[in-house]
Amino acid sequence: MSVRDRATSGSPYEAAFGFARAVRVGNRIIVAGTGPVEPDGSTTPGGAAAQAERCSAIIVAAIEEMGGTARDVVRTRMLLTDPADQDAVGAVHARFFGAARPAATMAGVAWLCQPEWKVEIEAEAVVSE
Repeated sequence: MSVRDRATSGSPYEAAFGFARAVRVGNRIIVAGTGPVEPDGSTTPGGAAAQAERCSAIIVAAIEEMGGTARDVVRTRMLLTDPADQDAVGAVHARFFGAARPAATMAGVAWLCQPEWKVEIEAEAVVSE
């Protein structure tokens, strides 16, 4: 299978680190780890829930740009810097992806790209050809 399409979100990390927000190959859409980055490149203010909301919105926009929907998501990974945030992030995940009920992983990490980031999320979707 060859790469069919790529999506960008405008994050400054995409060009600097040489990656696309999402790549569609056939009927699979793979969305890169997505941090809470605002359109101007700043970090989404607020706690883990607000940041997870922004990450999820970026993910869904990338999937939609490539012909899918949130209901097509089959896998997510949520990386948290503080385990105390798991319920708040899980609630946001349920709002965005609960209808799809994807296989999901939530893991604690020591750090993310910016010290103020509390969460980063990645996703995979499978859509009809």
